[in-house]
Amino acid sequence: MPEAATDVSLLGLFGQAHIVVKIVILGLVASSVWCWAIIVDKVLLYRRTNLAMDRFEKVFWSGQSLEDLFRSLQGRATTTMAAVFVAAMREWKRSFEAGAKSPIGLQMRIDKVIDVTISREEERLERRLLFLATVGSAGPFVGLFGTVWGIMTSFQAIAATSNTSLAVVAPGIAEALLATALGLLAAIPAVVAFNKLSNSAGTITQRLEGFADEFSAILSRQIDERS
Repeated sequence: MPEAATDVSLLGLFGQAHIVVKIVILGLVASSVWCWAIIVDKVLLYRRTNLAMDRFEKVFWSGQSLEDLFRSLQGRATTTMAAVFVAAMREWKRSFEAGAKSPIGLQMRIDKVIDVTISREEERLERRLLFLATVGSAGPFVGLFGTVWGIMTSFQAIAATSNTSLAVVAPGIAEALLATALGLLAAIPAVVAFNKLSNSAGTITQRLEGFADEFSAILSRQIDERS
């Protein structure tokens, strides 16, 4: 009797795969979906962040008084430059209201507050990027594990049936190689996106640090004038 036709579509290969290979495939598909969700979220976040910094810089350098700008931002959720500005101004006002007498101590406290705020913003910008790096480095190896397991299962089936025809061997090899293909499919975009997004986050952080240095210098002059 002729052998039953084997379904070699992607779903057919998945359905015929060993349970271990299925787990690997499902894990890679889930990782790939989550990677793309992170990529889209970060691209939109960085775009919003750059626009927000552009708007803040335009207002900051427009000549508006620092007190008025601080009052307009106080009590609102702020990020990046606005967060640095509000944190530094809050420490500035709190110290003068408490009668701070040491200009050096005040400058050190302001710089410390700025550094902490920048660290928090950097952590927020880079959150979940590590997952992209992990998928990018581990994805191919996870896929290769599924492939090796699938090929082992195929050879065990060949040994059990004593049938080495291509029609018998090919489907098992194909379903095993599917795991490697999915591993690469998950890893390649993750690596490319991780490099691009890390560079974007670094650029935003550098821009934030540049503003922090300028603002710290402005406050330092104010401190000298009040001393």
